[in-house]
Amino acid sequence: MKVGIVGLPNVGKSTVFNSLTQAGAEARNYPFTTVDPNLGVATLPDARLDALAETSNSARKVPATVDFVDIAGLVRGASQGEGLGNQFLGNIRECDAIAHVLRCFEDENIAHVHGGVDPVGDAETVNTELLLADLGTVERRLERTGKAAKSGDPKLRAEAAGLEKMRDHLSDGKPARSFPRSDAVDEILRSLITAKPTLYVANVDEESVAEGNAYSAEVEKLAGREGAEAVRLSARLEAEVVELPEDEAREYLELMGVDHTGFDDFVRSAYSLLGLITFFTTGEKESRAWTMRKGSTAREAAGAIHTDMQRGFIAAEVGDWEDVVAAGSWSKAKEGAKIRLEGRDYLVEDGDTMIVRFNV
Repeated sequence: MKVGIVGLPNVGKSTVFNSLTQAGAEARNYPFTTVDPNLGVATLPDARLDALAETSNSARKVPATVDFVDIAGLVRGASQGEGLGNQFLGNIRECDAIAHVLRCFEDENIAHVHGGVDPVGDAETVNTELLLADLGTVERRLERTGKAAKSGDPKLRAEAAGLEKMRDHLSDGKPARSFPRSDAVDEILRSLITAKPTLYVANVDEESVAEGNAYSAEVEKLAGREGAEAVRLSARLEAEVVELPEDEAREYLELMGVDHTGFDDFVRSAYSLLGLITFFTTGEKESRAWTMRKGSTAREAAGAIHTDMQRGFIAAEVGDWEDVVAAGSWSKAKEGAKIRLEGRDYLVEDGDTMIVRFNV
């Protein structure tokens, strides 16, 4: 499960990526610095895991993670192969969600590829190229399916009709994620770039990180119109904070008028964007956050821990993390009837704490 960080050149994508992952991806003031995509892993801040680890006096704490891909900057004409367009589109197709970084700061020392700061215009440039790429995909599929549908096959006729509607939908400037799902077009819909869930990232200057500015307000309105999420951060501020000791970083953030890093919100939003939830295991040796898709069963959760647990699954002892922390330990929560036994088809909820019973 990967989140692709996209945007125009010089909007701060690689700086965002570096601070998120501390992976040291190259970030310079010219287009196409990122030719090959950089891959990195960011940890998910989670106060629930911290509380469980403290409650269990755990020797080790293992947080959940999110994989990020720093993808080359896009330019107008990318859908026709301009710049690194073909490579860009191929890289983003391999991701499961999109984090779209938009420049919301003025800086005469950093050139803007289109000459001036305009986050909504930048978003439209990128979104237009993605829509055109998807439109080309749909039209090619429609051409093949339309010819085959002349045989009278009801399934092909239904697909052709659905593709025509999808073509018109994309032509109107609407992303594929807002197109009604149906069996006839589900396969092609899942392959389209604009069907991927999207998060807008307003990259502001350090002075605007607490309250935002006019540019970030435009981004929030854009996200609202599209039914997408938006987060605000200052890549420059975060790049500085990540290099500081914890106590100095906390003081610096307080000085800037915020109580936590903007990347905390970014990583959490990206995690949610992927449709993921977290369940926990906790004990003296280790407290760990495990990642699952929303809607996963207890048996599938057992498999995330170890395949033997899934194969020999008997049942799962489940308790809410808050109940375990409030009780002071897993055993005390069990004594207080806060732990229940669930079967293989139980749907795991975000925040569940589990012990798996199994036999192999």
